[in-house]
Amino acid sequence: MSTKRLIHHHQPGLSRMTRREFVKAASVASVMATGAMLGVQAPVFAQDKSIHILAWSHFIKEADVMMRDELIPAFKKATGVGVKYETINANDLNARLTAAVESRTGPDIFQTIWNQPHLYAAGIEDHNALAEELGVAKQYTFQREAAYVDGVYRGIPYYGIGGAVAYRKDIFQDLGIEKVPETLDEYLEAGTKLKDEGWPIGQSLGHTFGDAPGFSYPLLWSFGGKEVDEDGKVAINSKETLMACEYLKEFWDKCCDTSGLSWDDSSNNRAFFAETIGATLNGASIYFVARNNPEKAPPGLADKMGHFLFPKGPAGQYSTILPFTHAVAGYSKQKDAAKDFIRFLMDKKNYENYILVQKGYGLGVTPDWENHAFWKEDPAVEPYRLNAKNGRNFGYAGAYNRQAAEVQAKYIIVDLFARVAKGDSPKSSIAEAEKELKNVYERG
Repeated sequence: MSTKRLIHHHQPGLSRMTRREFVKAASVASVMATGAMLGVQAPVFAQDKSIHILAWSHFIKEADVMMRDELIPAFKKATGVGVKYETINANDLNARLTAAVESRTGPDIFQTIWNQPHLYAAGIEDHNALAEELGVAKQYTFQREAAYVDGVYRGIPYYGIGGAVAYRKDIFQDLGIEKVPETLDEYLEAGTKLKDEGWPIGQSLGHTFGDAPGFSYPLLWSFGGKEVDEDGKVAINSKETLMACEYLKEFWDKCCDTSGLSWDDSSNNRAFFAETIGATLNGASIYFVARNNPEKAPPGLADKMGHFLFPKGPAGQYSTILPFTHAVAGYSKQKDAAKDFIRFLMDKKNYENYILVQKGYGLGVTPDWENHAFWKEDPAVEPYRLNAKNGRNFGYAGAYNRQAAEVQAKYIIVDLFARVAKGDSPKSSIAEAEKELKNVYERG
């Protein structure tokens, strides 16, 4: 029996309320203000219904706390549907998705990252009707592309995470770096001063989901390099890619902590707190841990921090924005309830509360968020405000499709720069990347 039937049968006062209206009315604000939907109790038979969502373990712990302690209880109070909220390391999501889709058993909702909906499209529900209802067409292109597979939305975009360079304002001042770098040449100059004084830039070139591709792809694009052209033909072997590799080698040797070749997404955070680096490309998580959990950071560190967007190169300024998408599994026996929960999370007030608790780390899915008043509250993270304007997806200038995801999953672009950093010639590294890309894009 569906949630809709239960509501209509057991709650006469809500008999004219559609599923959409009911879930919309069930926002946290409505529940608190109206006394659990005007005092109407959840239907008895719905009390045993539950859904299971698998999500990443958020770097901003307050977001997971809000989900567990506020949003999920409010949803259950309004609908009678319980939610098991399971979190794991983001790097482990792929393995869980694979196992669930192959066995056709597991969570009802996956919180996917990057364009995993493309990789697992055959095992994910059609979300077109829900996407139209929720106005997904108004979202950033990179968010929509991550979920849109061959004319079908295989999920509902939730939010994105951008990267900016977190840096020590006090150290920059001591070294006479008078303004934050706006270009890659200025970043090279500032980074050289930092490393010469024992404060290198911390940057991962390892096999990790966020920091390494979040640096490598924008670096490639900033010089005009690209994996493939508009038609999906491999285009990595170019003078633009060569320029990016030559820059990387100089930048790596003069500016970076070279142990970053093996770093994961938490390594640079630890290095920043250990005060062994002076700058690092990251989400806003370092700052908020220092600000909100001072016991985990050196005294006063948050007050010494600032941010600037990844600098522009000869071809422009770009970012990768990590998209998160809620995708209902095709095998789920609770699809209606799962979609109701997604509606509930996307309710205007619930969504705003969830984005605001991240204070600039999680980016809203529409350009409207660039002008939200909360950006004025803390100048340290204000640069993230325009992060999404520069957003591009992997696979540019081609489609963000299965091949682009495979290239990403195999770290082909990251490894291109990692080989150069280790000392391989740029030309041989590009040739190897070209071979690997052709194996993905041109195989039969």
